[in-house]
Amino acid sequence: MKKILLPALFLICSTGANLAMADSNDSKQKSIVGQVETIKVHELDLDFKARIDTGAKTTSIHATDIKVIGEDSDSDNMREHLGHMVEFTATNENGDEVRYKGKIIKVSKIRNAQGVERRYAVKMDLGWNGEHKTVSVNLRDRSKLEYKLLIGRNWLSGDYLVDVDKKDEDD
Repeated sequence: MKKILLPALFLICSTGANLAMADSNDSKQKSIVGQVETIKVHELDLDFKARIDTGAKTTSIHATDIKVIGEDSDSDNMREHLGHMVEFTATNENGDEVRYKGKIIKVSKIRNAQGVERRYAVKMDLGWNGEHKTVSVNLRDRSKLEYKLLIGRNWLSGDYLVDVDKKDEDD
């Protein structure tokens, strides 16, 4: 009887501890975003109508005239530019433009319908409803796309849930 009772008691205690840990992890209230939200890019002081895309790993912004600043800026190997400064023009859906310089923190390999491409990424502070979150943002020409800012899982993770029925005006 002792052989069965002791493992059963251990199982009950460990399950209770796991449930307590799960409750503490869920205690942080997540904000609910819709499939389209107005996001402020603080470095640019611009608002964007952004598409929330749970299928995208990384956030992406419309960037044109992308130029690497510094030595080796002419190199075709994009990874050699890690840590250098990059300058680009960001434009929102209203045509408001800002020239910005940021440090290249990552070179991503992106697979999409057009194939595989490499993109620079910089850190940017994205705001929604008074909340701030700094994430890695890919630089890409999104001129042919409706939304000039695509919010990926790196912004959503840990803080936001998506409700596809929610409208931007509901905030």
